Amino acid sequence: MKEERRRTDPSIGVSAILLAAGSSRRMGRPKQLLPVRGKPAVRSCAETVLAAGLQDIVVVTGVNADATEAALEGLPVRIARNPDASSDMAESVRTGLRLIDPAVRFILVCLADHPLVASATIRSILEESAQNPVKIIIPRYLGRRGHPTLFPRAIIKEIFDGKNLRDVINGHAAHVLSVDVDDEGVVLDMDTEEDYNELRRRGGGS
Repeated sequence: MKEERRRTDPSIGVSAILLAAGSSRRMGRPKQLLPVRGKPAVRSCAETVLAAGLQDIVVVTGVNADATEAALEGLPVRIARNPDASSDMAESVRTGLRLIDPAVRFILVCLADHPLVASATIRSILEESAQNPVKIIIPRYLGRRGHPTLFPRAIIKEIFDGKNLRDVINGHAAHVLSVDVDDEGVVLDMDTEEDYNELRRRGGGS
């Protein structure tokens, strides 16, 4: 019975990279540490991914690394530090990928500034990937694509060729599958104070 569950568990063979290395220049303060539902946003995101059943989570830190890592204390996650404060998101993805076992077939890329994503949404993405293993899975809410995104390892590894995630997605347009979800959290981010205030009004209050 236990072996049967292992074969049908869509989280098997999937690792997550949670990006929390940014300088939050538009926000003016570290958005990964802003309180969301009573805890730092980065911790809320990590707990959501864990609740979805993923057991291998790499959190990429950078600017404010010490405080970000302290916010994750006690959680079963691994840390990868991006030492280049001026680098882009793609470099943080590369930093996280270097820590993930090459045998892992799928990578879920999550953003710490999308803390209202539901664990059920992540499970839906994993289940969709199990049925469509060659597809890039992107959640969509009311016609808008959001985050997190699940990539086959064979596709996302192209990021080591100097591409960013958008380049990778655009280069595999025929392999993109948008999955409609009833979860506004996939499109609610925190780039600015206005965004943060709106997110809190939508259910992320401390």
